[in-house]
Amino acid sequence: MLKDIDAVIFDMDGTLIDSMWMWESIDIEYLKRYGISAPANLQKNIEGMSFSETAAYFKNYFQLSDSTDQIKEDWNKMAWEKYASEVPLKEGVLELLKNLKHHNIKTGIATSNSRELTDLVLEKLEIAEYFDSIRTACEVEKGKPSPDIYLLVAKDLNVAPARCLVFEDVIQGVMAGKNAAMKVCAVYDKFSEKDDAMKKKLADCYIYSMAEVLPVR
Repeated sequence: MLKDIDAVIFDMDGTLIDSMWMWESIDIEYLKRYGISAPANLQKNIEGMSFSETAAYFKNYFQLSDSTDQIKEDWNKMAWEKYASEVPLKEGVLELLKNLKHHNIKTGIATSNSRELTDLVLEKLEIAEYFDSIRTACEVEKGKPSPDIYLLVAKDLNVAPARCLVFEDVIQGVMAGKNAAMKVCAVYDKFSEKDDAMKKKLADCYIYSMAEVLPVR
């Protein structure tokens, strides 16, 4: 899997950490404040969007009076405690990060989450030291499936896209990696298991756990 690879770029939610369950409940709780029931297709509609794009979608689709900045601030507050105390690393992640560092393979994060929550997660789980670049989709023009976020991280790492391996748990993320001309490994996550067939079709490989990955050169 790591043959001819000089850098590994990870999505965060659902890939490095077990957190996708949390956002659906936050969306339901947030909309309930306005007396709105969350549509059944909401999570699919916002998949891959940056934090800012998602806030804009909520504001426009649900005709919310709050600004997008206020919406994002509210979401950060709602998610803060859960990320700080209830969200663990997924199986095999820490061991893989240690092995990649040992083998001098560069690493990065390309996440659709907010910078505030990303920094909180990395600090609480004590893994920030393992990443050479950490970027959020709010820093680029378009979120996933656009390749922008992955190309930005590759530029930070000074590694050609073709020499990068991406780990992603959702279809839009897999497409972003492929659109960046990178090798993509789809990752199992309970939240997106209904999409496994498509993830396997789009990606170069598929794993159920990071424990399956060995940095053999």
